[in-house]
Amino acid sequence: MSVLSQKIIDLFGGRKEERSQLSEKFWANLKHGEVVLEARGITKKFPGGVVANDHIDLEIRAGEIHAILGENGAGKTTLMNILYGLLKPDEGEIYIRGKKVEFKSPLDAINLGIGMVHQHRKLIPAHTALENIILGHPKAGKIVDIEAAKKEVQELCDKYGFKIDLDAKVWQLSAGEQQSVEIVKALYRGAKLLILDEPTSVLTPIETERFLKSLRSMAGTEIAVIPFITHKLPEVLSVSDRVTILRKGKVVKRLETRKATMEALAKYMVGREVLFRVKKPKVKKGKEILRVENLSAISDRGFLALKGVTFSIREGEIFGIAGVSGNGQQELAEVLAGVRKASGGKVMFEGKDITHASPLERLKMGIGYIPSERVRVGSIPQFSLMENIALSLYFDREFSKWGLLDYKRIREHAEKVISEFEVMAPGIYTRAAHLSGGNLQRLILARTIPRTKKLLIANLPTQGLDVGATEFVRNKLLDCKKEGMGILLISEDLDEVLQVSDTIAPIYEGKFVDIIPAEKARKEIVGAMMTGARAK
Repeated sequence: MSVLSQKIIDLFGGRKEERSQLSEKFWANLKHGEVVLEARGITKKFPGGVVANDHIDLEIRAGEIHAILGENGAGKTTLMNILYGLLKPDEGEIYIRGKKVEFKSPLDAINLGIGMVHQHRKLIPAHTALENIILGHPKAGKIVDIEAAKKEVQELCDKYGFKIDLDAKVWQLSAGEQQSVEIVKALYRGAKLLILDEPTSVLTPIETERFLKSLRSMAGTEIAVIPFITHKLPEVLSVSDRVTILRKGKVVKRLETRKATMEALAKYMVGREVLFRVKKPKVKKGKEILRVENLSAISDRGFLALKGVTFSIREGEIFGIAGVSGNGQQELAEVLAGVRKASGGKVMFEGKDITHASPLERLKMGIGYIPSERVRVGSIPQFSLMENIALSLYFDREFSKWGLLDYKRIREHAEKVISEFEVMAPGIYTRAAHLSGGNLQRLILARTIPRTKKLLIANLPTQGLDVGATEFVRNKLLDCKKEGMGILLISEDLDEVLQVSDTIAPIYEGKFVDIIPAEKARKEIVGAMMTGARAK
């Protein structure tokens, strides 16, 4: 390790100002195209025989946006966590501007000018945006000059086009604004190398466009390089300079983006051809299975989020709701699943009023629910795969007798559905916490769909999934349609809604703007409706 790198890392207990000055000196005289980060032979293994990173080599240059692609579980986030000091590799070396470094913690990486914006926010909701940005900053001593800090932060926001209400509490901000807070926080700390993990996964199309524009303005200035992890291939093609593709923990391809196509990138990621458009089967609609009348609901923040929506779903129909996050979709899904009380209106299922029925009663009726949050709501991370499957079996006499679970039957059922839904795991006793996002979603589908007989509520079922997992989930929804189920699909991906739905309802501020047959829906019109155009 170089004397300079060692001195920066060893200054854990030293003066913050001195650490900041050393970081600035370390990154001085940076040249465009210079190799600023090099990872050699990075290997990381986890319990259960999982090899997340298998001798990975990675080279990042100044002034470029470098996309890291791969399926869920390919090892992308693990690699980035190693480069940020959150994990220590079992093998391999890291070099920053030709100097070998060892990170004992993220503080070491921060002191070397490395910043990371995680897929899941690391902000304090009760604090303001400004307070989150300056929290732990090297310039902050015992007494913080709030006004001076606010001025510096605002200058950063103006420079890169970030629009943030710095005085607003984080919980009051949209997902896009929270994302901006995370990025500005890293830049304010002096990040010269910025790692972004799924930065657009929860952004609206407009927010994504603004973000990518800011990204390009950052690259090539004093921000040296941006490793950019995403599953959205059009973004990769539009904004990145080079691409490194991982599959099963190994690098399978490195190429310049200008030489890539979306089909080729997907094939390298998954190892086979991927169909970007699913073939919607023709299914004759059956009887009306769900009728929602003037339904309203209150959000967790106490305001009216769902404002009197009325619609119906028939057997063999996919009813797609297209909207930007935070427009009442979450509340609608939760009311229909029975996990949130309606503040007004009715929910009729097969002619029966179930507005006040419990989630268990609805499950017994044949209503399945795929929640948007896989970890916090959709699964219990510390439970095994079999135990997570059993969450929808314990009340069924086929799997329990006299109040005792029949573990033999549950095990057989779990093995069957895990195989059918292609959940990649060492076995049914593996903890759900060890699954990638894509495999966790497959687990939730494996638990839900086989037990769903009549109505499936799917809330953001493909959000954050790679192209292969997305294709799998969409085909499963179409299989449910062919079996005669009614399906409520909530998605923030307009292309997805247009591809698989029979009926489309754009939602804005808790109301349906319109209800349109899929054959009459045009992308530009539906997209405009998602922003309130032609609201009734």
